[in-house]
Amino acid sequence: MKIKVTVKEPKTVKEKINTPFIKLDSFLKMCGAVDTGGQAKMFILDGEVKVNGETCLQRGKKLRPGDNVRFRDIKYEIE
Repeated sequence: MKIKVTVKEPKTVKEKINTPFIKLDSFLKMCGAVDTGGQAKMFILDGEVKVNGETCLQRGKKLRPGDNVRFRDIKYEIE
């Protein structure tokens, strides 16, 4: 018996920033992924956020255009 495994691709959302960089916790709040900075901090410190494919525990991580953030089932591409 063969079992077919389907890998679901995350939904991709493009977010534009108007500054040279934005900090990770501020980005999550700006794009509506979380309601408060406190929630962003909790999710980041719990290892639930990936930046450019790697788990990121730095809430002050500077994100620049070209970076991507994955949180839950959404991939955010920063423009």
